[in-house]
Amino acid sequence: MEPILSKIPFSSDSCFLYKKFECDYFNDPWHFHKEYELVMINKSSGTKFIGDNVSHFEEGDITLIGSNIPHLLRNSEEFRIKDKKPGGAGTIYIHFTKDFLGSHFFDIPEMKLVHRLLERSSLALELFGKTKKYTVSKLHDMHNENPTERLLSLLEILIRISQSRELKPLLSTGYLANNSGDTAKINNVFEFIMKNYTNEIYVQEIATKLNMSVASFSRYFKHHTRKTFSDYVTEIRIGHACRLLMENNYSISEISYKSGFDNLSNFYRHFRKITGIIPKEYRIRFLKITV
Repeated sequence: MEPILSKIPFSSDSCFLYKKFECDYFNDPWHFHKEYELVMINKSSGTKFIGDNVSHFEEGDITLIGSNIPHLLRNSEEFRIKDKKPGGAGTIYIHFTKDFLGSHFFDIPEMKLVHRLLERSSLALELFGKTKKYTVSKLHDMHNENPTERLLSLLEILIRISQSRELKPLLSTGYLANNSGDTAKINNVFEFIMKNYTNEIYVQEIATKLNMSVASFSRYFKHHTRKTFSDYVTEIRIGHACRLLMENNYSISEISYKSGFDNLSNFYRHFRKITGIIPKEYRIRFLKITV
């Protein structure tokens, strides 16, 4: 089996899909599609899984995802239980194919940089800086544009991205759009992690749920994520801790506990390894930016 192949519903009056989407919380399965996806988080926060990357997302984040790269968005269990409200999560996204303007449009000299961008085999880029600000504005403006204006806006966005250095690659070196895998199993794994990462998680427990030995599950998980199960869960926990540092006044020890760590020194070690700084410094930097 392969990760779920999504069929993108293009309309007859447009060569690409622009959509403003809202829901109570993000619940899409692990999926992929041949179309490229430019997606902006319009509401809520949580964890994004793209290829072998797992990282935090929040309102205003924009990601360009390449063809056939598996991905999904998940709100935290806390959001789904305590903060859920009608239309509380949302995105603005664009789906387009490599040849949405014809087979050879991006072969012309003027489109050389865009062509090079779309040719990347492991495309998953997070936008930041002025490029992010520009794209956020364009995506919002497109909501009130006619089809022709939207087409021109999409081209302008792609040109801007192709010329920008304000791009953060999300996939590890050597990652390819490999869609082999068992959909049901990987979805069960993600769901289990998102529901339990604030508690002690035992590999034996999830391996048993999937009718696998610990060794088989460990190989299976690393094959599909390029990370050990332990490292993967730790990244999610640190992502949750980062959100708590930004949004609450909890003490560092409280945040450590609420993020699934039962040892404060262990929390500090993993936090610094992943973010490059200690939790207190992370909070200080965030406050300086937002004040």
